[in-house]
Amino acid sequence: MPPDLSPILSDIQTFSRLGGRALRPYQLEPARAVVRSVLGREGKIITVMFGRQMGKNETSAQIEAHLLSLFAATGGSIVKAAPSFKPQLITSILRLKDTLDRSPVTRGRWLPQYGYMVRLGNATISFLSADPAANVVGATASLLLEIDEAQDVAPEKYDRDFRPMASSTNATTVLYGTAWSEDSLLERQRRINLSHEARTGERLHFEYDWSVLAAINPHYKAFVEGEIARLGVEHPTIRTQYLLQTLSDAGRLFSAEQRAALRGSHRRLRVPEPDRVYVAGIDLAGADEQAEDAVARLLSPRRDSTVITIAEVSRDVLGRAEARVVDHVWWTGRDQVWQYERLLDLWQRWRLTRVAVDASGIGAGIAAFLSARHAARTDSIVFSAPAKSKLAYAMLTMINARRLTVYADDGSPESRQLWTEVVACRYWLRAGEQIGWAVPETEGHDDFVVSLALCAHAAEQLVIPAAGTLIRARPDEESRW
Repeated sequence: MPPDLSPILSDIQTFSRLGGRALRPYQLEPARAVVRSVLGREGKIITVMFGRQMGKNETSAQIEAHLLSLFAATGGSIVKAAPSFKPQLITSILRLKDTLDRSPVTRGRWLPQYGYMVRLGNATISFLSADPAANVVGATASLLLEIDEAQDVAPEKYDRDFRPMASSTNATTVLYGTAWSEDSLLERQRRINLSHEARTGERLHFEYDWSVLAAINPHYKAFVEGEIARLGVEHPTIRTQYLLQTLSDAGRLFSAEQRAALRGSHRRLRVPEPDRVYVAGIDLAGADEQAEDAVARLLSPRRDSTVITIAEVSRDVLGRAEARVVDHVWWTGRDQVWQYERLLDLWQRWRLTRVAVDASGIGAGIAAFLSARHAARTDSIVFSAPAKSKLAYAMLTMINARRLTVYADDGSPESRQLWTEVVACRYWLRAGEQIGWAVPETEGHDDFVVSLALCAHAAEQLVIPAAGTLIRARPDEESRW
C-alpha cells in the first residue's frame, strides 16, 4: 500500500471525511470500537442501536470500506448478513459501492463479484441472507461478521450458521438494529454487553435514540416530532424505532392512555343523521377459526358472533380521517343467509360509504356477495398474520392521534362487551416487527376489537368528500335493494 495513504487509513474519522461524508460523533464511537477490535483481533461482540434514519447503514458502510482498504494488501474477509437479501442486502451493497466510489483511496480499485461480493485487492465482503431457509454454511468472516437488523434475525439461525463464521480467527462481530422483543437476538446480546460493562467498565453496547440526532439536526427533529404527533408516543413504531424501547412479549394491546383516548363523549345513534358519511367494519361469525399461528390458537376461542361497528367519518384539521363509532350491531347464532339479508338492509339504512369485512374462511362467501354489489366500496380482508398486524398498527395510530373514538358508554350489552374485550386484548411479538393480538380464551372473545380494527381500516381507506357533500348510492344500486 502506498506510504502516503497511511495517515488517511490511520483513523476512520479521517477516512470518512476524505469520502465527503464525515461520521457524526455518535457514529464514530461504535465505528472506532469495531475497527479497534478488528485490528487487535479481540473478537468482541458489539451491539449498535440507532434510531431510524440516524445513519446506521452509513456507519456500517464506512466501517466496511475502511477495513477493505486496510486489508487490501494482506487480505481478509467480511461477512454481512440481514433478514432478507432483497431489499435489505441490496441496499447495503449499493451503499458500500457508493462509499467506495466517493473516496479517492478506493475509487476505481474495487470489483463486484458473483452478485453478492465486493473485492478490494485481497480483501472481500460477502452479503448473505439470514432468512431461516437460506443456505450459508461454509462462508468465513476472518475480519468481521456483521448482522444487520439483528432484532429480526432468528437467534437459532445466528447461533447455528453465522456465529461459527468468526471462530477460526476470533473475528469481531457487530449486531446492528433497533429495539423489538425481549427475546430477540439483539436484545439478548444487548443485555450481555450491558452486564459486561457494569462488571468491567468496557463499553460494548452503543445506543442512541432519536433525541441525539435531533439535538444537532433540526429537520430530523421536526420529522420525528411530527411522527410522534401522528402516531402517538405509545405506538409500537415510536417506542421501538425512535425511543429504542424493548416491548413486552405479552402486553395489553391498549394501554390505559389509549383506552382513555378511545372513549368518546358523543351519544350512540340508532339511525343515521342526514348529510353524514358512515363506514362499517364487519367481523363475521363462522370466519376461519384456524388462527394464523400457534399463539393465536391458544389465545383466541372459536368465535360465534357477528359484530358490525358503524362509524361516522369526517376530516380533521390536517385532512386525515376521523372516525366516531356511533353504533354496534351484534348477532349470535345466525346462519349465513339470514346475516347476508340483514347486512344488505343495514347497508341501505346507514347509507354506508365503505365497508371492511373479514373475508376469512366461511366469511369469504358473504364478503364476496357484498363485494359483488359494491365492489368499489368493499374491502375484503383475509386474516393473515401480516394483515392482522397491519390492522392493529393502523387502529392504534388513529387512537393515539385522537382520531378514533367510541360513543359514550350507554350501559348496553354492546358497550359492556366492547370495553371488556378492549381491556382483555393482548398482543405478542412476531418476526418482521409484526404483532399478533387476541383476547385470551379464558377471558372471552375478540369480535368487537376485530370489528373496531376493520372499521378503522374502512375509515382510513375512504376518500372523504368536501364538507357538506353527501355521498349517495348510484341509481342502479338503489334499484337493487
